Amino acid sequence: MNVIIIEDEHHNYKMLRGMIEKYRPHWKINGPFESVEKSVSWLSANQAPDLIFMDIQLIDGICFSIFEEIELESMVIFTTAYDEYALQAFEVNSIDYLLKPIKDIKLQNAIDRFELFYNNKEQNSSKVDYNEVMKAIVNGEKKYRSRFLVANAASYYKINTCEIALFHTENRLTYAITFAGKRHTIDITMEKLEGQLNPETFFRANRSTIVHSDAIRKIENYFGGKLYVHLIPPLRDQITISRLKATEFKNWLDK
Repeated sequence: MNVIIIEDEHHNYKMLRGMIEKYRPHWKINGPFESVEKSVSWLSANQAPDLIFMDIQLIDGICFSIFEEIELESMVIFTTAYDEYALQAFEVNSIDYLLKPIKDIKLQNAIDRFELFYNNKEQNSSKVDYNEVMKAIVNGEKKYRSRFLVANAASYYKINTCEIALFHTENRLTYAITFAGKRHTIDITMEKLEGQLNPETFFRANRSTIVHSDAIRKIENYFGGKLYVHLIPPLRDQITISRLKATEFKNWLDK
């Protein structure tokens, strides 16, 4: 596996390289490349690596300038100390990132995810729009999820957010349930999901359920001022909206 590290702080480079060599001693690692200019020069003159570990802030500018100069086919794992908007931009685009200071378990998980994705890359051919990620970081704008990367025993595959009728927790697991009725386990809490989903489209019905507006077939008045929600596809558990959220829910549906 051919890997390069784009990092402008030498001690960070040495630490990251040592951690990678510990877990994958057979990988060939090139670097460090401290600047946008040096990175573009090397990438233009050499065969694309399989994986790039890329710091965001380099000595001559932000790393996203690299994508303006060349079309990258390599997978990228970002290393960053950026704030919540940056992290949210990575998450909604299904990009891996390592928050500095990098922890061993996070690096292992990122490498495992890369290898599984790489071994099934024909099934995972969609490209990331790095310009959109850059805009979210630079402008601090709120960007909502458009897709999820879902794992099964042998591979990863993509599900578009518009395909998902609802999210539901059951026995401490979170499921994305599509309009076609398929259930997919996702490794995200309901609290994180609520912040990543567009509130124009999704509503947190209760502690265990977030529903898509198109998944609501009808609502009925329920005892105690609650609302009973009929869904498409139907859920085994009865979905009710509390009296305190009933008005907010009806206003949301009536937009």
